[in-house]
Amino acid sequence: MIGPYASSRRRRFTRLDIALLTLLALAVAWFILRLYSGEAYRWNWRVIGRYMVRYDAAAGRWRANVLLNGLLTTIRLSLWSGILATLIGLVMGVVATRKRLIARLITRSYVEFARNTPPLVLVFLFYYFLGDQIIAVLGLEQAIMSLGPVQRQILTVIGAPPRQFPAFLSAVVTLALFEGAYLTEIVRAGIESVSRGQWEAAYALGLSPLDRYRFVILPQAWRVVLPATVGQFISIIKDSAIVAVISIPELTFQGLEVMAATYRTFEIWITIALLYFVLSSSCSWIAHALERRMAINR
Repeated sequence: MIGPYASSRRRRFTRLDIALLTLLALAVAWFILRLYSGEAYRWNWRVIGRYMVRYDAAAGRWRANVLLNGLLTTIRLSLWSGILATLIGLVMGVVATRKRLIARLITRSYVEFARNTPPLVLVFLFYYFLGDQIIAVLGLEQAIMSLGPVQRQILTVIGAPPRQFPAFLSAVVTLALFEGAYLTEIVRAGIESVSRGQWEAAYALGLSPLDRYRFVILPQAWRVVLPATVGQFISIIKDSAIVAVISIPELTFQGLEVMAATYRTFEIWITIALLYFVLSSSCSWIAHALERRMAINR
């Protein structure tokens, strides 16, 4: 049978599904019981609350503490890196589909270098060499320090505090260049998936090269690249943990600081893992919602 009844029937749990879920629940319960029944480690989850929020007696209200601030920094870092990586992937992906040899050589060199170099090496390379040189030439640090109080507050909200902003910017650019190489290949594959007839129709309508991509090619390629693009954005969230090595106060770095101060190893890392899971699963949920909406509008 074809229709909504068939789809609802396919979604029902079978006896095998119920048995597997029961075994999984028992395994999780046994694991938690083993963790809490050990005598060598005393659990203390109250420390998590203290480092998530704190009460500011002077202001008379609650404020974000180091772990929550680290989570917000991770969100800002991932958001700006994702936007910049998308722009890089879009431009380089379009260039990669051009017939000119020089265009393909440039994009292929960039993709192969970024994909075959460990991200940790790129972080150190850009932060200790390229980042310092570019920031010094542009006079960015002096310009940031000359900002007024309102501009500094805005910069802190959308990015990082003024003294941390050069390192934050280096981390954003490094992550964007690394992830942009993968997005370049995703965009290129999406553009090449558009049938030749669509290209010929765009030519026949007399559209300019920009309008051909804007109105004909990219809207169709978007449906193909959306799942892989969301998956890459989730990778940006997870890969952002690597910038802790250059003292960016994101979630992993703050977790290391709290663990060193409290020696609450398991509580800290379980909490951090759950926070990363919430961020990543939220992106997956948004992607599924977009896919359903696009399928309805198709």
